[in-house]
Amino acid sequence: MKLIEFYNFIINFGIKNDLRPEQEIRFLLEKEKEKYDKLSDKEKKYFDIEKLTNPYKDTRILYGDADTEIKNVLVGIDMEVPEILLAGMLTNRGQKIDLVLAHHPEGRAYTNFYEVMGLQSDVLNKFGVPINIAENIMEPRIKEVARRVMPLNHNRAVDAARLLGIAFMNCHTPSDNCVATYLQKMLDTKKPKFLSDIIDLLLEEPEYDYAAKFGIGPTILVGHSSRRAGKIFVDMTGGTEGSVEMFDKLASAGVGTIVCMHLSDEHYKQVEKSKLNAIVAGHISSDNLGLNLLLDAAEKKFGKINFIETSGFKRFRRGE
Repeated sequence: MKLIEFYNFIINFGIKNDLRPEQEIRFLLEKEKEKYDKLSDKEKKYFDIEKLTNPYKDTRILYGDADTEIKNVLVGIDMEVPEILLAGMLTNRGQKIDLVLAHHPEGRAYTNFYEVMGLQSDVLNKFGVPINIAENIMEPRIKEVARRVMPLNHNRAVDAARLLGIAFMNCHTPSDNCVATYLQKMLDTKKPKFLSDIIDLLLEEPEYDYAAKFGIGPTILVGHSSRRAGKIFVDMTGGTEGSVEMFDKLASAGVGTIVCMHLSDEHYKQVEKSKLNAIVAGHISSDNLGLNLLLDAAEKKFGKINFIETSGFKRFRRGE
């Protein structure tokens, strides 16, 4: 497969697994096109043209020729300068690396990754929070995250890949969409009664089972094992943690339990105040699950690919 084929597949698979209807995503892309058409030539110079076809600002080909043939992929959760150097060392030792694939964004995918957080408003609305309230509470949080990433040195890893001539890309929200949709469907179907039942179901997934063996498995952070779960909200996509105000709104909408990747102290305290249960499935293990689901689909389309594991990634193929 070529790099551009792999990239386009990831974007389309992310859309297929998005919690929003596809027609809503296509509508948003059309709005971007309308915005672009109204820009002056000077403004168009600085417009990210990828936004016209890719709804995920945090997923990009960061470096490399689109026609590069991809057979050997070094995959990790965080792929920064050390991992790019590792790819160069492996190539020098005879294990050619055609592509470095990261989960978390780098370069251009990191500068504007906060823009994908708008997805969270639609997810909250799906769970009963009025869209005007959802957008209102998300707006200041998105601005906060934008301010936080503004001063960072975004291109360090991309520069390393360029100097070594190694193709580099990342897939963040498409992968997170996969894990969010997969777990939400699983929990909706199996309807666990108690929080302990949720933990047991998560541990049936190889990524969480593997993490538990290292002492970082799924954990009940708020509540206890014999507490009833009620309506379950899987919160695993949309860039990063949303507004702390969302927990009161979700509780009012009838949600009983949040299943998430992680909770900051501020969010943890608000979950307690909102009388919700919270299960932290695990950050890196959840990222692994999303990536594995996406890579399973890629191999189904393109055939077996040599994925080399590093930086917290462990390949599990479902159906084997």
